[in-house]
Amino acid sequence: MKRETVPSWLELLLAAQFFTTCANHLLVSRNECNLFCTQCEATPTALCNHCRSSDHSTHHVIQIRRSSYHDVVRVSEIEDILDISDVQTYVINSARVVFLNERPQLRASGVPICKAPSSSTHSCETCNRALLGAFRFCSLGCNLRGINMERSTPAMVENNPQSDIKNHLTIDSVGSSTTSDKDSCNDNNNEEPPPKRVARHRRKGIPQRAPFF
Repeated sequence: MKRETVPSWLELLLAAQFFTTCANHLLVSRNECNLFCTQCEATPTALCNHCRSSDHSTHHVIQIRRSSYHDVVRVSEIEDILDISDVQTYVINSARVVFLNERPQLRASGVPICKAPSSSTHSCETCNRALLGAFRFCSLGCNLRGINMERSTPAMVENNPQSDIKNHLTIDSVGSSTTSDKDSCNDNNNEEPPPKRVARHRRKGIPQRAPFF
């Protein structure tokens, strides 16, 4: 996914809470929210089958599925509307899918317990999860975070003129301090040496001789 191809609905998809009971259809069956409309910015964004039939029948709706308690979407449902070329895909139940968000990694003594085969040389650029193929990210969420980081990095440099001022002041201060040091050295060299202190000895008194007998 490139910066120019990020759709406005992607953040809503990644933030949505799926597999909850639809608040608008509590008393009917099949009211689980596992659908998402890519053409609407409605609240809530997660839809059930009844929401789809009544308000989104002509819209592009994708179905969210679960794999080990994590949300996934089939590649066939999303590849035509979203560039996922940088995201690792997996085959689950004979269907190729991508994960929506980053998955937690269990660790023991700082080493991941669940990881890809040791032959893998690729890892997610955002969360460092080992990947199975030559991809950059493990999920759509990591891909979006990577794009946001690329956007913010040059902006931080351009919008921080204080760094240039700081560098300029540092150079000036160093130069001025060097000059002042040189001047002080020259001044010290031109000064006359202080006069030598002559030690003065206290005069002894007149010696007294013993009287003659």
